[in-house]
Amino acid sequence: MTCSIRSKPMAGVERFAPVMLVGALAVALAGCNTTQSAQPAQTTAALAVAVAGGGADRPSALAWAERYHANPNDPEAVVNYARALRAYGQRAQAVAVLEQASIQNPKHRGLLGAYGRALAEIGNYKRAFDVLDHAHTPADPDWRILSVQGAALDQMGRHDEAQRYYATALRIVPDEPSVLSNLGLSYALSKDLVRAEATLRRAAVQSRVDSRVQENLALVMDLQGRAAGGGGLARADLPAAEANVAYLRQVMAQQNGWKGQPESQKPVLRAEGS
Repeated sequence: MTCSIRSKPMAGVERFAPVMLVGALAVALAGCNTTQSAQPAQTTAALAVAVAGGGADRPSALAWAERYHANPNDPEAVVNYARALRAYGQRAQAVAVLEQASIQNPKHRGLLGAYGRALAEIGNYKRAFDVLDHAHTPADPDWRILSVQGAALDQMGRHDEAQRYYATALRIVPDEPSVLSNLGLSYALSKDLVRAEATLRRAAVQSRVDSRVQENLALVMDLQGRAAGGGGLARADLPAAEANVAYLRQVMAQQNGWKGQPESQKPVLRAEGS
């Protein structure tokens, strides 16, 4: 997604036997030549243990691992194999797999989007932002990517820029709760708690809202010294205010994990993008 929107927004911006799955994943991992120091043997062993523990997605993970091993340059196989790796806790290995594929397919927006999201997931926000900048264009912006880029900027302390990205995303999808949630957390990180609360309340009344928005609203109210009413978390459930900035960053990082959503639907970071 190549676009230059660094300091201003874009214009208008069942079950198979465990040994089978472990074996297939091990073979695929062994064939993965990455530029990262991922310790393939250790990664394979850790993944084998995780997969052997079960999970409804094991057959799918097996299928994608086999498809990836058959053709490591198949973008769809790469993206889904990387998703399987992340699901079993192998985030660094997922980044390595996506990195190699993006080198081979430098203009494939789907790969770049998945790679940028994976980088953000491991905390490499600067690189994530740069990669995502090439995953869409000013002429065809993706609001989910804009939201993830905003969250990455927030993690780097660039809150004003982040808020411009969210604003551009909201011009594409007005009242999208995931973007509003990110924007509310961004205001909180920049110490504008009144605006943060108003934005999160706006998110909380949307029909597509999930529990994290209510949790974020409760957090912001707690930081203002007020208990959350109407379904939020109680003050005792939230961290002490002294650690507010660190905790907000943690919330934003965790909230952008996009679990359970198809790759094309995932916003990109967890002050969650959709």
